[in-house]
Amino acid sequence: MEQPAPSPGPSTVPPPPGPEAPRPPQTGWQRFKRLLLGGPKDIQDPQLFHALSLAAFLAWVGLGADGLSSSSYGPEEAFKNLGNHQYLAIFLALATGLTVLVISAAYDKIIEHFPFGGGGYIVAARLLGPKAGVVSGSALLIDYVLTCTTSVAAGGEAVFSNFPAEWHHWKLPVELVAIAVLTVLNLRGVKESIRVLMPIFVIFLITHVILIGGSVGFHIGRTGEVARQFTTGLSHDLGTMGFLALSLLFLRAYSLGAGTYTGIEAVSNGLSIMREPRVLTGKRTMVYMLTSLALTAGGIILAYLLMGVQPVPGKTMNYRLAEMLAGGIHLGPLPLGHWYVVVTIASEALLLFVAAQAGFIAGPRVMANLAQDSFLPHRFSALSDRLTMQNGVLLMGGASFLMLLYTGGSVDALVVMYSINVFVTFSLSQLGMIRYWRRPETRRRVPAWGKPMAIAVICFVVCAFILVVNLLEKFAEGAWLTVVVTGTLVAVCLLVKRHYNGVYERLKRLDEILGALPTQARAKPLVIDPKKPTAVLLVGSFSGLGIHSLLTVMKLFPRYFANVVFMSVGVVDSATFQGVEEVDQVRERTEQALQKYVDLARGMGIPADFRMSMGTEAVSECRRLATEVANEYPRCIFFAGKLIFERERWWDRFLHNETANQIQQRLQFAGLAMVILPVRVLA
Repeated sequence: MEQPAPSPGPSTVPPPPGPEAPRPPQTGWQRFKRLLLGGPKDIQDPQLFHALSLAAFLAWVGLGADGLSSSSYGPEEAFKNLGNHQYLAIFLALATGLTVLVISAAYDKIIEHFPFGGGGYIVAARLLGPKAGVVSGSALLIDYVLTCTTSVAAGGEAVFSNFPAEWHHWKLPVELVAIAVLTVLNLRGVKESIRVLMPIFVIFLITHVILIGGSVGFHIGRTGEVARQFTTGLSHDLGTMGFLALSLLFLRAYSLGAGTYTGIEAVSNGLSIMREPRVLTGKRTMVYMLTSLALTAGGIILAYLLMGVQPVPGKTMNYRLAEMLAGGIHLGPLPLGHWYVVVTIASEALLLFVAAQAGFIAGPRVMANLAQDSFLPHRFSALSDRLTMQNGVLLMGGASFLMLLYTGGSVDALVVMYSINVFVTFSLSQLGMIRYWRRPETRRRVPAWGKPMAIAVICFVVCAFILVVNLLEKFAEGAWLTVVVTGTLVAVCLLVKRHYNGVYERLKRLDEILGALPTQARAKPLVIDPKKPTAVLLVGSFSGLGIHSLLTVMKLFPRYFANVVFMSVGVVDSATFQGVEEVDQVRERTEQALQKYVDLARGMGIPADFRMSMGTEAVSECRRLATEVANEYPRCIFFAGKLIFERERWWDRFLHNETANQIQQRLQFAGLAMVILPVRVLA
């Protein structure tokens, strides 16, 4: 938005002649950063998008682990709330599997109709309006912070289930270290972090197939006994409690197990990192997720019932289940069963750490979407030289770190807050899809609209019911906090949007200059003389802001500059980093904008040309390009505009980057002269 902020789009213009300027020596911190995070990615590599995108299996590991890992705490919470009516676990297992199927089917349609990702935020914003979108996006963002926090906290509990109670004071420090390690892994890149964690995912699958298969398989012969217990218990409770009371008890337990369904939406939010064809890859990933989650969550609930598992302080119910199934098995002197329990619970714990990946993958993308729509500072849509949304990853890691400290790593408290935000997004997304299927144009275009409409309605009713029950039941136990935090974030987003809109409106006055400019280029060609004084103007898109800077330079230095060179660095951010075609389109638009500046200057009788480059970070790429331009035009002076507010406040400095100052510092250190032109923004 500020004048020095380069317009996106790489250049097709060959670099000017001249020796490449030596890069400054790296500092100790820069060398350590490269060692920790790896070297930069080449944005011009034609194979880059294919190399960074995820096939369905890797997407299942990175995004599906969030849903699959919820079987470590969701079924336990639901089962415990059945109290003495554990025979209802049969219904609970069926209801859990059906709910996973319904929500997955509903999000399958979102994948199909919103193939560029964004999930709950994009659906609500496009179909219900920007205010509903920002509520959904804020809830989703808090959800992903809590995804990281809850997964790591639950993983810590699973790990320390293997250790004596006197070791438990180390649980929180270990969890905090895990958050820091995951943050660093995600700063290196999504694909690299998933490959590191993939073996954990595979071990979890193997051990839990044995756990569920063994628990159910060993009790096949007890089918008649289980049926009698179910019939007896149901008859007794119907006679003493009545159908209504028993139904409410079941629905309460079912709703309080809402943590089981968290993570299903991650696939639709992360479509932008999937391999082409994205829709097909996303749908295949969703099939993997719903199958694994439905079988695992439903199977664990059934295993609790068949094995007669009861809660034990300091131990998870999954630990007790594995211990009861195989804890006493020996192979000669070897305690084979004990080692199976250790490996099973360790894989569960580590998978919970893997599940935090979904927060680090999808959370920054939600921030980027909000930033693109000016609900968050624009810097959250920027990419690092490793092509990660570095600012978003750091914020996710920092917020998760603080949330762990605040709750002391309490899974019960975190799951309550986590579930509420998930189902706010679920409900708004399905409400938006209901509105979509009700549109006459949609019905004309999609004759078979009845089935997806029915799925959206059922999913909305289920999700809204679970949301209301959790709010009412858990409001005093922590639900109030998530309402306050999410509401505060919504308010902040609306204030940020209001600020940006106000600045845009005031800057529109500069566009009035366009109507008074010459529109015809001079018949006689104007030749640039590189030996003469040259003004190099850093510009963005073709607008009154850039023209104002050009006229200011001509006014301040009358008849001094013989040439003007317009310079732009195409910044590839999260919005344009979707594929080769999107980047090419931005390149073309940027080149067209720069050509308009050149035509304008020539129409004013000034010899002009332009230079372009591209990258993910404006300042460093601008320094490199400026050095090349200075080699070609040795008598050049660089100019860049900077927004100056009449009454500048701290949020003005935060919301509007200091690109001009940073570029000036870099160029001056390189021995190049640069002048910052003030662009006034009146209050």
